[in-house]
Amino acid sequence: MSKRVVVLDYGSGNVRSAVRALERTGARVELTADRTAAREADGLVVPGVGAFAACMAGLDAVRAHELVGRRLAGGRPVLGICVGMQVMFARGVEHGQDTEGFGEWPGTVEKLEAPVLPHMGWNTVEAPQGSALFAGVEGERFYFVHSYGVRRWELEPSERLRAPLVTWAEHGDRFVAAVENGPLAATQFHPEKSGDAGAQLLRNWVAAL
Repeated sequence: MSKRVVVLDYGSGNVRSAVRALERTGARVELTADRTAAREADGLVVPGVGAFAACMAGLDAVRAHELVGRRLAGGRPVLGICVGMQVMFARGVEHGQDTEGFGEWPGTVEKLEAPVLPHMGWNTVEAPQGSALFAGVEGERFYFVHSYGVRRWELEPSERLRAPLVTWAEHGDRFVAAVENGPLAATQFHPEKSGDAGAQLLRNWVAAL
């Protein structure tokens, strides 16, 4: 039985490539803001292109924070892509504007310190041991387009909870490239634009639903 995946439609840029890439994994994919469909799907993808504040405004309009929170509370998988990953952090500071994110993880999305911005093109990542998302593609390159990122991982380790698996990349300085945290996974890069490596990463995610 193929898995049902909803790509959350809240007005963020071109998400058709994400829909097509997910369909190629064999999943049944729907692009919608329908809350029932998003709540009941096997997997929910939160895409994001452009500015943090604009994405948050669109997400707030469809009450995405509540939707994501309910899914995670029930252990139901969510995947954030690009700004869809950034909004999972506590806040984003962009063009002097400080915007509250979903706060699933502490931390600030801020301008990368790099000689050339945006960071655009292919880059390798440092995936941690035991990563399910990067299984088979640990040494591959992925496609990034961004000027902002999370440069410090601020979640304190806890004895009760398993530490999230954090993947790093480097452009000028180090930044968080992906996170795997129970039912919540996210990538700063675009797996749907990352060729065979991105396709395998999406297959890994869908297979685990």
